[in-house]
Amino acid sequence: MSKRNIHLICNAHLDPVWLWQWQEGAAEAISTFRTAAELCEANETFIFNHNEVILYKWIQEYAPELFKRIQKLVKKGRWHIMGGWYLQPDCNMPSGESFVRQILLGKQYFKQYFGVEPTAAINFDPFGHSRGLVQILAKSGYDAYLFGRPDRRWLDLPADDFKWVGYDNSTVMATRFPGWYNTSLGKAVPMISQRINSDPERDPMAILWGVGNHGGGPSKMDVRAVNQLIAEQREVNLRHSTPEYYFKDLKEKGARLPEHADDLNPWAIGCYASQIQIKQKHRLLENEYYATEKILTSAMVNGLMEYPVDLMKEALCHLMTIQFHDILPGSSIRPVEEQALQQIGSGLHILSRLKTKAFFAMASGQKKASAGSIPIMVLNHHPAPVSEIIECEFNLADFKQKDTFADIQVYQNGRPIPSQVEKELSNVSMEWRKRIAFRATLKPGQINRFDCKPVIIDKKPGPLLHVKNGKIQFKTDHLQVVINGQTGWVDSYRVNGVEYLHNGSFQLLAIKDNLDSWNMLETQYHGKAKSFRLMSHTESATFSGAQCRHLAPIRIIEDGPVRSIIEVFFKYRNSRVCMQYKLPKTGTEIEVHLRVYWNEKDTVLKMAVPVKGTSQKYLGQVAYGRQRLPDNGNESVCQKWSAVVSEKENKALTCINNGTYASDFRPGLLRLTLLRSPAYAGHPDAEGKFDIPNDRFIERMDQGFREFGFWFNAGPLGERLDAIETESLVKNEHPFVLSYFPSGAGPRPKPTILLSDNVIQVTAVKKAESGDDIIVRLFEPTGKQRNATLSMPVFSIKTKVSLAPFEIKTLRVNPRTKKITQVNLIEQRIRNKSSTESADR
Repeated sequence: MSKRNIHLICNAHLDPVWLWQWQEGAAEAISTFRTAAELCEANETFIFNHNEVILYKWIQEYAPELFKRIQKLVKKGRWHIMGGWYLQPDCNMPSGESFVRQILLGKQYFKQYFGVEPTAAINFDPFGHSRGLVQILAKSGYDAYLFGRPDRRWLDLPADDFKWVGYDNSTVMATRFPGWYNTSLGKAVPMISQRINSDPERDPMAILWGVGNHGGGPSKMDVRAVNQLIAEQREVNLRHSTPEYYFKDLKEKGARLPEHADDLNPWAIGCYASQIQIKQKHRLLENEYYATEKILTSAMVNGLMEYPVDLMKEALCHLMTIQFHDILPGSSIRPVEEQALQQIGSGLHILSRLKTKAFFAMASGQKKASAGSIPIMVLNHHPAPVSEIIECEFNLADFKQKDTFADIQVYQNGRPIPSQVEKELSNVSMEWRKRIAFRATLKPGQINRFDCKPVIIDKKPGPLLHVKNGKIQFKTDHLQVVINGQTGWVDSYRVNGVEYLHNGSFQLLAIKDNLDSWNMLETQYHGKAKSFRLMSHTESATFSGAQCRHLAPIRIIEDGPVRSIIEVFFKYRNSRVCMQYKLPKTGTEIEVHLRVYWNEKDTVLKMAVPVKGTSQKYLGQVAYGRQRLPDNGNESVCQKWSAVVSEKENKALTCINNGTYASDFRPGLLRLTLLRSPAYAGHPDAEGKFDIPNDRFIERMDQGFREFGFWFNAGPLGERLDAIETESLVKNEHPFVLSYFPSGAGPRPKPTILLSDNVIQVTAVKKAESGDDIIVRLFEPTGKQRNATLSMPVFSIKTKVSLAPFEIKTLRVNPRTKKITQVNLIEQRIRNKSSTESADR
């Protein structure tokens, strides 16, 4: 009988931040890498493995001589670049495109400075893994994935070595390593021996060792002991190794690996909601980056500006850093949270400047405004028409006292469209600043112009909608909503005559939680739910800051041709909520907007949506995929949208969010998680208890003001699921809106991308990493084969594209030759893949 092969993968898991800030992480990286380099130089058979661009960049900047030593060791095969990503991100909440950029930035860097390209991806410490990763890995030059969480206590797998199957049926080899990714100082040999014996049938076996979390890696003492163990071991073949060597061995063993066609979740459900402000700002930065990238590319190919490569890369690196698995999940200390918010702000500022510059260049060709007219420009960067309620503020030509009211009529192509004036954001006691809302259909890939003309009337029209018989009844040809005047919750939501909700919808619930930032010992929130209730008239007046002693807690604050807005005040113990229901006069999508003033500790806040129907399933958007989510009350994680669907009844209720990721569902009840307030970096002991001092203030997360937005729609199942992907993208990558008086002197740019099928997603339009070509990434999000016409008017290109179910397809477009070539996600030409020539020029 042949001996088992045991691959010892020495590493030094080093969190750039966690219980420490990045400066300490950089110092520890220098110390750890210096020690590892010395050990590699002194031991001919020893191999040190490390990943994460961010750490190597610190070494490159702060210890350049050490960086050169590492480069030499990599060439000799003594130091192994593993993984090849920018860092180890959270592997559930970033978008699919963000995972692509983690890999693209990582592989570029390691190829440039070390001449290597890893083929085995690793994520040792993240708290779960989206199934969407499989196709991304397979199309980025990887054939294997090495991970640690969730372990066997939380996730049953067919085996710890398996074939992971993606949504599009792509596959990669995957291994859940035994034990942990590190070993204690001076105890490497007994811990390695214990792991070898923990699974005596496993062959080959990968064992990770080295001091970790705060760096450390191998020590001289441990390297000597491990080398002695290798020399003396007779029962197994022990060797210093790498992930690539291990997976090569696994493949050559020829064992038939069982398949796993699902995600790798859950673990640490609290991380789906902890530090919600980080999550919301991350989503904003993510949305702004990919939207700005598309807009800048359009401006560049139209000859209006050069592409700002360096600034965009700086913003992208900010985004990649924020996705680190102790930042985005909210498991770090408060100073790390503050630094992360600063970094997000820096990225957003860069993107704001660049997007505005591109907008002005693209708007310069618009004709001058006529006398008395105020133009509004709306840049729709999406490849298909968008029908949305547009909001914009601007100033009138001059200010005056509020003895009359300036109503605003909005025109599109000379024709009036529904619009209404709403309360502006400022509180200046002059008739000057105006905020309008209007519904419009925006042409794709271009600036859409609207002209506003003031109409002077005596006063702003009052609402026609009222509280009547203890309820507010809102009704249009296609939508009916009933709000209970005694509770403030929604008792009915009917779309085209079909009821979708039970009484008491959108009820806010406070549920007892704990100090654990990760909530690592639970799969759901078991605490008793206590409901918020309406404020009294006196409490409402105090809360609102109104200059009166009594104010109704339920009021219609806006009502016009576009929408009605109902505002409701709720309270629970020390917390207050201002909730607004925004109900459209056209269409069936309702918005629920919340301003939360949270002052509870060790408590989670959820919004309950009791959904009417039978045989229900719960679905959600994940990274380049669609996942069936738990329906047993377990907490789940998804991205821009989720949906309660019934195939039996052919109906679906969809919900779009703007920066929340967590929810739970049981048939008939969806509960969206808004925030939770555990301690910062609160970690239980081995028995699940917390040993924290009781003689001082212990700060909790997410105290104070937080804001949330949700959009609900309902209808036939297929119709809703076909529409939701684009709707959620538009809500998150909103068209750019600005009141601007153009010179009329510039050229009119042509659209860059148009797509005949508005279900197919254009997830990226960017300048290629090398050369002047354009990269276009498409994604089929519904699990159905789709064919469409892709047009690029700026290049006079039109071609047919075909996408298999859940396929990501990347096209490289040469503007000069008009040749279109299919490439992989890291922009390398696909072997044995013929080019696609444009059909019409």
